[in-house]
Amino acid sequence: MRRLAIPLLTLAVLAGALVMFFPFLWTFTTSISTGAGLSGTPQLIPDNPSWDAYLELFANTPFARVILNSLGLAVATTVLQVVTSALAAYVFSRMPFPGRGVVFAVYLATMMIPMQVLIVPLFVQMRDLGLVDSYLGVLLPGMASAFGVFLLRQAMNSVPHELDEAARIDGAGHLRIFGQIVVPLIGPGLATLTVFAFMSSWNAFLWPLVILRSAEMKTLPLALAGLQGQYTTEWDVMMAGSVISILPMLALYLVAQKYVIQGVASTGIK
Repeated sequence: MRRLAIPLLTLAVLAGALVMFFPFLWTFTTSISTGAGLSGTPQLIPDNPSWDAYLELFANTPFARVILNSLGLAVATTVLQVVTSALAAYVFSRMPFPGRGVVFAVYLATMMIPMQVLIVPLFVQMRDLGLVDSYLGVLLPGMASAFGVFLLRQAMNSVPHELDEAARIDGAGHLRIFGQIVVPLIGPGLATLTVFAFMSSWNAFLWPLVILRSAEMKTLPLALAGLQGQYTTEWDVMMAGSVISILPMLALYLVAQKYVIQGVASTGIK
């Protein structure tokens, strides 16, 4: 049984990987299929593969502008979330004050509120501020993250407090301790939050749909949804857009994969 355990486990892992990979393969093969490959029986290996769908996507739609919109918003949201979460996590982890546990618990409780409940009050706020149909209106609600604060607080709790005390003896203040001691030691946690924040902003659909009006300001999920017609849909073009939307997230995860695994393991998230 012990000899069979490793081969069986390997087969189970391979089967799971194949199940996860199959939708991506189907998306790509559909994007290079034409004619009968789309209207007839779907094929994993198209008879006449073509890149025309990708050319049509950029020729007939402002897809390059859409990609830049999503990329700019995702990068800005990620930077803001990492900075604000790191600062707040340092306060909750390193600066005792009365009621700290209660405040942290209440802050975490906001994670239980679904985004759909907040849509109307957020829209009213953005309207009163004159930020409807603007990038800032999309950006502001996502500049802070309760999950990010929790993640980085857990990472900072694993950093020995003796390092802080040694730095204070040398005359360091909170900003120096934060920037030169704590932050460099929580790299895996920061990488994990970076991936999660970028992925959340890159895939965001509901809030950009509510706040944006102009076609040139659309983000990638909105543009992909617009490719589906009321009566007919060019599936090859739509899947071409889906393939392009996957590439940035895939590249980011491949670069940060090692740090993400370390961050999840070190912060105790199951």
